[in-house]
Amino acid sequence: MKTFCGRANPTTGALDWVEESEEYDYHQEIARSCYADMLHDRDRNEKYYQGIRAAVARVQARGEKVIVLDIGTGTGLLSMMAVTAGADFCYAVEVFKPMAEAAQCIVEKNGFSDKIKIINKHSTDVTVGPDGDMQMKANVLITELFDTELIGEGALPSYEHAHQYLVQEGCEAVPHRATVYAQLVESELLWSWAQLQPVEVEGARLVPPPAVGRCAGSHSVCDIQLSQVSPNSFTPLGPLCTMFSVDFSKPVSSAFQSHSSQFVAQSGGRAHVVLSWWDLDMDPSGSIVCTMAPGWTYPQPKTAPWRDHWMQSVYFLPVESRVTEGEELSLTVCHDDYSLWYSLQSHSQQDSQAKALPSRPSCTCQAHLVWTRPRFGELNDRQRSESYVSALRSVLREDSVCLGISDGSLLPVIAHMLGAKKVFGLENSRMSKQVIEQVMDANLMKGGVELLEMRPDQLTSNDLGGEQISVLMGEPYFSTSLLPWHSLFFWYCRTALAGLLQPSATVLPCAATLHMVAVEFQDLWRIRAPCGTCEGFDVTPMDEMVQKSLDFRESREAEPHPLWEYPCRALTQSTAVMTFDFTQCVPRQPISSQGSLPFIRIGRCHGVALWMEYHLTSDITVSAGLIGPISEQGDCEWSRHRKQGVYFFRSPWESSGDGRAAVSYSFTFEPSLGDIKMDFSIESQ
Repeated sequence: MKTFCGRANPTTGALDWVEESEEYDYHQEIARSCYADMLHDRDRNEKYYQGIRAAVARVQARGEKVIVLDIGTGTGLLSMMAVTAGADFCYAVEVFKPMAEAAQCIVEKNGFSDKIKIINKHSTDVTVGPDGDMQMKANVLITELFDTELIGEGALPSYEHAHQYLVQEGCEAVPHRATVYAQLVESELLWSWAQLQPVEVEGARLVPPPAVGRCAGSHSVCDIQLSQVSPNSFTPLGPLCTMFSVDFSKPVSSAFQSHSSQFVAQSGGRAHVVLSWWDLDMDPSGSIVCTMAPGWTYPQPKTAPWRDHWMQSVYFLPVESRVTEGEELSLTVCHDDYSLWYSLQSHSQQDSQAKALPSRPSCTCQAHLVWTRPRFGELNDRQRSESYVSALRSVLREDSVCLGISDGSLLPVIAHMLGAKKVFGLENSRMSKQVIEQVMDANLMKGGVELLEMRPDQLTSNDLGGEQISVLMGEPYFSTSLLPWHSLFFWYCRTALAGLLQPSATVLPCAATLHMVAVEFQDLWRIRAPCGTCEGFDVTPMDEMVQKSLDFRESREAEPHPLWEYPCRALTQSTAVMTFDFTQCVPRQPISSQGSLPFIRIGRCHGVALWMEYHLTSDITVSAGLIGPISEQGDCEWSRHRKQGVYFFRSPWESSGDGRAAVSYSFTFEPSLGDIKMDFSIESQ
């Protein structure tokens, strides 16, 4: 059976009606849900298995039957571990119906169906009794309900309910406890993701609105691969603090709580960022530990296990403060049932603020709702800003009439500062428009830029006061863009505005090029690697449907990833594979490109990386991908501001690096769809 789904096309801006089969969500949800990463996480699997075996043995030593409750079973892996370890019966709860059906198939395939019951419910809806989902309460509680923030997937309410209704008093729990750690640091890099910094415009300063500086920012955690943030990028202001622990073998509360850690500042600086991660003790003695600590905390960083389903957290303090070396400080973490937030007090402030714990932060300036954290970083990138200022300066004249097309962009404000006669800006939302108006008010520019909340195809000459556009400009940046080429929406906007442009109008950027390079990933390949067996435990956790989702469905299209977080080596040279001429309208006919790239380095090729470069003028280019030359060893440095595209090969290719094999590519841009079809193959000589 087929159904039609309406979707906004991020490239053309149109509403497309897409035909999908009933199984579409089944494939996509499972394939994109990190199950492959978890199943390839040997450290996680081994620690869970060790903890489960120890818990089962403790119950057996008491002469009791081992009845297990596995909440959030996913593929059923932990339940199968429990039965293998000697559990008498296991109730495996999974709320996501397609995954529960997959788990049922997996359990049956591995011969565990007589001892594992899959329950397709939320755990808080599970009942116990003769007519209930469970015949009796469990004496072993196994869960994997954690996210990067530990509690963000509702772990606390689930544990709270389980202890009240589903497990016996004094039950064994795997994991047994979790401990959250935090460290106060100063970091210009990380702080640039939270607050707008002044922008230098040829001797003048574009300052941020005061409301933005006073704002506590977004409440959501910033989760990243902290191992890829160099220790040189931050200065620790205090030691690593143990903030709090949760004992999962005892009743758990989801109510608001706060915990403080006192310490002496080990260096002076600007206190504005908190780095955080957590450990799992799989047993009561704490001898089986699964840690989320970043690689640079290890004596040998390369020995740190890699995982993408759990990363590390960056929290931004609501107010930046100065601390001095030797100062007595108190770092406080508060949490409700789903999220954490931090605050900092000096020793002199502790007594006065003891009864006034900070509430959960929320954005009051709107900027943190309009701009994502990578977008803040992009707006604060001085080198990038200088490129745009230089490009605008080279094309602007005293009589220039400018129109900016980008979401929440400072380009119209900069064009006004550079002396353009008249500047207009199109904004996609009222909130975005209000944020730019705040910027103008803070810089005494009221009326300097006219912001219009409308689509390009709605714009008329009357809206421009009868003027024709002499400079059409964009970064381009659009909040709806996921893949690099989605920013070609700028090209479609330029086409819709063709009748309002002067014959000799300048379009900035004047062109964009799509680039590619074949790469070997250090770890990212794991998220799409086949999962026929599980690392660290000898079962087959994927049935044919799930396997098909992970191995085939996903490998036929590119997907977005921030490659600065995922190291890779280039095995070929990089090359521009397509050019899009923004000085002309979008063509009616498809644009195609073919070619090949020889392998010049030894390695295992997992796929290709794809990105866009924007040619602001003939001699100024801004890259949203590689931001420096590839090293002799093939190491790549990627932009932190935009996600790149990754096309995973169905199976990796072993490159000898002698140039005898090459990646052949074929790209076709379909103007009517706003999509780029791509195909790759390996050719050997």
